[in-house]
Amino acid sequence: MEMKTFKDLESEVWATNLCSGCGACVAVCPADALRFAPEDNTAPVNIGYCKAENDNVPCGACYAACPRTDLAAQGKMLGACQEVVAARSVFPVERKQSGGAVTAILVNALDEGLIDAVVTVTRDPWTMKPSSAVITSSDALIQHAGSRYAWWVPLLASLKEAVVTRKYRRIAVVGVPCVARATQMIRTSNHDLLKPYAKAIRLVIGLFCTETFDYAKLVEGKLQSEQKIEPWEINRLDIKGKMDVYLQDGEEVAIPLADLEESVRPGCRVCTDFTAVEADVSAGAVGSPDGYTTLIVRNDIGKGFVDRAVWRGKLATGGSVDLSAVERLAKKKAERQAE
Repeated sequence: MEMKTFKDLESEVWATNLCSGCGACVAVCPADALRFAPEDNTAPVNIGYCKAENDNVPCGACYAACPRTDLAAQGKMLGACQEVVAARSVFPVERKQSGGAVTAILVNALDEGLIDAVVTVTRDPWTMKPSSAVITSSDALIQHAGSRYAWWVPLLASLKEAVVTRKYRRIAVVGVPCVARATQMIRTSNHDLLKPYAKAIRLVIGLFCTETFDYAKLVEGKLQSEQKIEPWEINRLDIKGKMDVYLQDGEEVAIPLADLEESVRPGCRVCTDFTAVEADVSAGAVGSPDGYTTLIVRNDIGKGFVDRAVWRGKLATGGSVDLSAVERLAKKKAERQAE
């Protein structure tokens, strides 16, 4: 089989506005030759070197990790499911999203030593600008809890720091559906350059997602310029058919998603996966009572982490889940490919 290089990724994905921006290619490039440019983050750029193209050394790691090389294979609807539960954190999580269940699962896993690092998203508390990070303490994880995933960041780029630089071997990844798919591509690949990453990823928690938004266009444009909301005034965001902006003073501002269309990343428009079907556990606010998170436990790995958090008193389950509400949004997103 002909080896695919970054040139193929560039022509098939980057140049066609299919890039999800997950950052997987940036992480696995052995030459550190890929990055997102601040002035245009639609897709990565190459610094001018590629092992395969320049030196004829077999590589293709970036292509093998990309979740958008085969759109027909991406997930739709609910995916595999062992059980669906409503859950909440038992301990206080100040900026929790819905029930704080994801934070509870990860805090318990860190405290028990089941994982040694979490690749996730953090934010500057003043500007609200997101960035990918490697978190290794439960206190830091609680401090950074909340909805940051509405804003785009190449989350998986931090996998290189976690695996190669800091040499963690029990890593949890938390991200939106494209991140979950990219980690699955890495986990199931027989590519030698991806194997160290595959061995290190122990848990993947996927987050329900309709789309992600460009920080500058959403915050500096829509929120600051039009809504007159400064980033430091924002407590959290919630997206369930619309964007609810919860401010520090208790005020709530609802913005229809149609009004945010210009802020959506181009690569999100081809995604059909709402529930992150290739994660071990998927989580979101849709379908559960207020104060709870809907958890879709997909496999034994996911069940093990959820059960451990319950047994250790970090996570509580209860309340019914309106699965039809989840299915409605999943169906709506799945229909994108037919449009």
